[in-house]
Amino acid sequence: MAASLRVLDLFSCSGGAGWGYHLAGFEVDGCDIAERPRYPFAYHRGDALEYLARLIATGEIERYTLAHASPPCQDKCGLTVGTNASQGWGGTHQDLVAPTRELLDASGLPYVIEQPNGKAEIRKDLSLCGEMFALGVLRHRNFELGRWGAMQPAHPRHRGYVRGWRHGVYRDGPYVAAYGDGGGKATVPEMQTAMGITWTDVHEELTEAIPPAYTRWIGTAFLTARQEVLV
Repeated sequence: MAASLRVLDLFSCSGGAGWGYHLAGFEVDGCDIAERPRYPFAYHRGDALEYLARLIATGEIERYTLAHASPPCQDKCGLTVGTNASQGWGGTHQDLVAPTRELLDASGLPYVIEQPNGKAEIRKDLSLCGEMFALGVLRHRNFELGRWGAMQPAHPRHRGYVRGWRHGVYRDGPYVAAYGDGGGKATVPEMQTAMGITWTDVHEELTEAIPPAYTRWIGTAFLTARQEVLV
C-alpha cells in the first residue's frame, strides 16, 4: 500500500494536471518525454509508457494511489479532425490512448485518462469546462475514470464568446483562446491568468496545459469516493 497519497502524472508536460492534484492533497511524480525544467514536482524524463511498464514490473507502482495520463492528443483532437483535415494541414500523429489504457489496467491502480474534444476513443465519464470553475478559458476536456467513478458536475451556460477572429469576424468575450498565435489569441500573461498557472511562461507549455482547477476537482472527488469505500 502507498504510504501517502501520491499520484503518477504521465505525459505530464509542464504540470497543469499535477498542480491540481497537489492542491487536492497529493504528492506528485511526473514523467514526460521532453525536458521540463519548470515542472514543479519530482520528475522523470523518458517515454511515459516505458516508465509505467517498468514501475509495474518492479512493483514500484505500489507507491502510488492514483495514476493520471494525458497521452498525446493531436491525432484525434477537434482541430486535427476538423479544420486541419479539411485544409490538408498538419502531419500524422500517434494515438497512444489504447496502449496507455492497457498498461493502466495492468497497473491495478485507479486512473484518469484525459483528452480534448474530438474523436479520441475514451469514455467520457467526466467532461469539464473552465466556466465550471470561473476561469478565463473554456478548454473543454474529457476524462475516462478507471476503477472508480464520480458524478458529472453541471455544465453552466457560457457567458459569451472566446475573444478573437473567427471566419473573418472579430468577437470580444470573457474567455481567451489559449492556443496558437495571432488572431486575437491570448498572450502568455493572459494564458497564465486565465488558467491559474504561474510556474511556467513557456507558450507551448501553456497551450497544452490542463487548468489545475480540473484536476483539483477530480482529485477531491477521488478522495471522497475512496473515503466512502474505506468507511
